[in-house]
Amino acid sequence: MAPSPRLPAGSCLQYVGGELYLEGVPVHTLAKEFGTPLFVYSKASAIGTLTSYTRGFNGHPHRIHYAMKANSNLAILQLFARAGCGFDIVSAGEFARALKAGAKPEHCVFSGVGKTASEIDYALSHGVGCFNVESRSELLLISQRALALDKTAPISLRVNPDVDAKTHPYISTGLRDNKFGIAHDEAINVYREAKELPGLQIVGIDCHIGSQITQITPFMDALERVLDLVDELSRVGIELSHIDLGGGLGIDYSGEDVPSPETLWRAVISRMKARGAGNYEVWCEPGRSLIGNAGICITKALVCKNTPEKNFLVVDAAMNDLPRPAMYGAFHEIVPATVGAGEASTWEVVGPVCESGDWIGKERSLSVSEGDLLAVCSTGAYSMSMSSQYNSRPRAAEVLIDGESVHVIRDRESVEDLWQREHLLP
Repeated sequence: MAPSPRLPAGSCLQYVGGELYLEGVPVHTLAKEFGTPLFVYSKASAIGTLTSYTRGFNGHPHRIHYAMKANSNLAILQLFARAGCGFDIVSAGEFARALKAGAKPEHCVFSGVGKTASEIDYALSHGVGCFNVESRSELLLISQRALALDKTAPISLRVNPDVDAKTHPYISTGLRDNKFGIAHDEAINVYREAKELPGLQIVGIDCHIGSQITQITPFMDALERVLDLVDELSRVGIELSHIDLGGGLGIDYSGEDVPSPETLWRAVISRMKARGAGNYEVWCEPGRSLIGNAGICITKALVCKNTPEKNFLVVDAAMNDLPRPAMYGAFHEIVPATVGAGEASTWEVVGPVCESGDWIGKERSLSVSEGDLLAVCSTGAYSMSMSSQYNSRPRAAEVLIDGESVHVIRDRESVEDLWQREHLLP
């Protein structure tokens, strides 16, 4: 038998007798029962990572808000709500989903650069915990809507610290030329204005510098910039109750040496105490790091196509299921459900969608035949939540594994589901 392939850290994947298991369930039995492509998530992986966050705070007052844009399935939200998480939301739809899953509204923070008046009204009427304000224009709108509804809106300003997160430009959010947040050198004046506006209660300061960050240094650089502002705000009489450092911690996609949440947050709390800021509650919004490596996508090999230039392995998962590779060249490990003894070849792993950009992995060494099952790893985040019905492909089913128990958390769509909201002409 060939050696077992590398599996991403924190995934709860393992090979037993050459068969790939997620927790206590073999992958091939899931494919047989539920079909492919199929998204499968590990409860143990998600809760294990959340526990690492909690250990990092080491008793310091904190609040963890799951950034639900990473994966907004109701059962995933319910899992984190039951574990004590709040939620980072970026739309009224996400807020409604969080509430449906059992979230406490006061433990939800509303982020995003383009909140509408109706979304602000919805959040205020349901008692949202905090608005992370991203512009002066938004600040004025929240004040107006709070007055109209006779509410008080708790706010923090999302400050853009101009810190390079050393990540992909599409998921970098903390540089001066990004669309997010209020410029660092404008923050004090906007806070002064917020203090005078009716209907607002200043409660904190927020920053988020990007996603898939694999070093502690960018977080610490951003913290220093935020603490400088906290000191200056205190000098002008604006006191805060919390400091929100967002999310963005990366995961192991291809062997990256990523610091653990525990290591990161112990360093943050230590630095805050050294700067005399140990009395502030700390908030964070992890998404990918909580759920990314908890998920896999099981897919079936449809066609092995050999050409003079390349070998193409066509699988039944496509860019509508797994958009990250096509969007920004993202890497996902692709491993067999059963380790074979055959000789490996180099494959371009592609989907059946009619786009040359429909690829899952390039130059992958796999021993594979038509009909074999593969697992695309690290697909718990930004896969199903970004999926589509492109090429009129029904979206995949989702299941959650808890030990040896299997819970269906989303039914596979049918062809008829594709046109449920459409109407033929008379």
